[in-house]
Amino acid sequence: MSQHSSPSSPANEVAVERYKRVFNRFATVDKNGEKFMTRDDFVNAIAPGEDYKRLQRSQYGVLFNVADQSKSGVLSLSDFIVFENLLTRPDAEYEIAFRLFDTDGSGKITREQFKQIFSANIGEDAIPFDFECEWLKLYTGGKSATHEMPYKEFTQLLKGLQAERLRQAFKFYDTQASGYITPDEFKRIIVDIAGHKLSSQVLDNVPTLCNVYPGNKISFANVMAFYNVIREMDMVERIILKAVSTSMDGTVTKADFLNTAARETRFSLFTPMEADIVFHFAGLENSSGKLTLQDFSRLLESKWEHAATTPVHVAVQPEVKHGALHDFLKGSYGFLLGSISGAVGATVVYPIDLVKTRMQNQRSKAVGELMYKNSIDCFKKVIKNEGVLGLYRGLGPQLVGVAPEKAIKLTMNDLVRRHLSDKDGNITFTSELIAGGVAGGSQVVFTNPLEIVKIRLQVAGEAAKSLEGPRPGAVAIVRTLGIVGLYKGASACLLRDIPFSAIYFPVYAHLKKDLFKEGPEHRLTIGELLMAGAIAGMPAAYFTTPADVIKTRLQVEAKKGHTTYNGIRDAASKIYKEEGFRAFFKGGPARIFRSSPQFGTTLMVYEMLQRAFPFDASPEAADKTTGAQKATPSEDLSYLQSKNALKILLDVHYKFGIVPSDVKIPGVASA
Repeated sequence: MSQHSSPSSPANEVAVERYKRVFNRFATVDKNGEKFMTRDDFVNAIAPGEDYKRLQRSQYGVLFNVADQSKSGVLSLSDFIVFENLLTRPDAEYEIAFRLFDTDGSGKITREQFKQIFSANIGEDAIPFDFECEWLKLYTGGKSATHEMPYKEFTQLLKGLQAERLRQAFKFYDTQASGYITPDEFKRIIVDIAGHKLSSQVLDNVPTLCNVYPGNKISFANVMAFYNVIREMDMVERIILKAVSTSMDGTVTKADFLNTAARETRFSLFTPMEADIVFHFAGLENSSGKLTLQDFSRLLESKWEHAATTPVHVAVQPEVKHGALHDFLKGSYGFLLGSISGAVGATVVYPIDLVKTRMQNQRSKAVGELMYKNSIDCFKKVIKNEGVLGLYRGLGPQLVGVAPEKAIKLTMNDLVRRHLSDKDGNITFTSELIAGGVAGGSQVVFTNPLEIVKIRLQVAGEAAKSLEGPRPGAVAIVRTLGIVGLYKGASACLLRDIPFSAIYFPVYAHLKKDLFKEGPEHRLTIGELLMAGAIAGMPAAYFTTPADVIKTRLQVEAKKGHTTYNGIRDAASKIYKEEGFRAFFKGGPARIFRSSPQFGTTLMVYEMLQRAFPFDASPEAADKTTGAQKATPSEDLSYLQSKNALKILLDVHYKFGIVPSDVKIPGVASA
């Protein structure tokens, strides 16, 4: 049998914790302070969200018989952990089948045990199986010399069982030994041996195979060809993908399929009849003879997926190609959500931003210009002199600027990160810094004009008491500055935004991964995302305060008697000479108090909007949101493994496990 992985490995320790969490969530029986699972608890745990349309509860319940090692009718935590660990083995499907048939736990299966379990689990209405056939005797011996099958021999029996059942079923219906059966009889055979593998569309149309060749009957050759296609469906998939990749128009003809099979395999796997069957059922809705990936994807039941260690997509499922309108709507959707969430975040912290700007613009060495002692004093005086609405002067341009700023920054960061990541999605820290820097630099072309208008509106209230006439509005400021003037201080804006994003995005990514442990075993909650966004904003905001001070001084219109600046270097030199090094960090605390809650709030609102208004065509729509799925990726994997564990048993019979309650199954505890 397969070997266990090291029990002390980090991967196993994480898995065990997940098993414990699932067990404690679903176990309902308490005996002397210890929890136990009933059969129903167990099914709920291994098949969360199952609709039980193709697979019934009682079929998942078959796995309980394997997990219940003590045959007590309930499972302990230890039993559950052992079973879940069994599911991770590469030959789990065979091991589970072996343990189910090995009713006395001897490690070997007799012919009588095989007959008892087989008969008890398929029901009386199944096509009868001849247990005295020569095929079975080759594995178990005859009556005079019985042979007990160990694990590996039993797996070979199971692998060949379908073909023998197919032969016996055909003979059962071909009572006249004519070599033909009716389409309805053919359908019943296929449903019995492969009903769980095929899509509903194929099952409904199984009788139409009689239309492929002259006559209205199905030959044994047709039956075996159909069986071979099902058995080699993984190879069919690989050949089709290869053929599509080399096709000019993304379609595959029957000749393309056979030619590709001949080139890509060392031996010819598919006969012309088998190719006919593949194209007949894949082309039920496309009679052109030139089929696409979407046509081929209709062959198999989508419930069956690859049980890899990480979630993967079934290769036959095509990537859905959407038109320009869909791409435009999806882009607009992301832009709109980013705009709304950014606007909410900006509005929440705007009073802090205004105080920060007033403090940074305050010339501490100018006589009579020390209007504010500190940020709190500034906050109080703004309310006193300008009213509560004074705290929101310049908010309009800020809200207008939030949409392109957030959309461009997030898009560019994701784009550059993807470009600099390796094929496995890993990215170096240096590449993270570059991606963040590019994102910060790209936003300046939109945000600098709006930033300068916002700042001038924010400081306009200070001069209102000493100036005659109305305060200047945004339109008047734009007219005064002109196109060139709107980009005044752009170099300083770049000096601030490039390092800000270069710090923020990597810190945010590592906080999620390293502090809050985001990964397959843990999807972050809204609170954790809020904290990650807020904490990441702190160092990014504070360490870029000197650049923000310089930018503010360059963009604010100098009052009479104030020092004027001619570029970044001149501004930095004069600020240092006149006000000292500490002046570069004016408004630093206010900047932190603004940036942290702004980024945290923006992210929280964005997640909430995604949940409330999902984009229907996105993969997330089925789950409504990335943070509120029915199960975590790891729990989805466990569910997938549980389903796949039934595959071999369903190959025995598609109704395996669906038996009347009064039927006694050997080796199973009484309910």
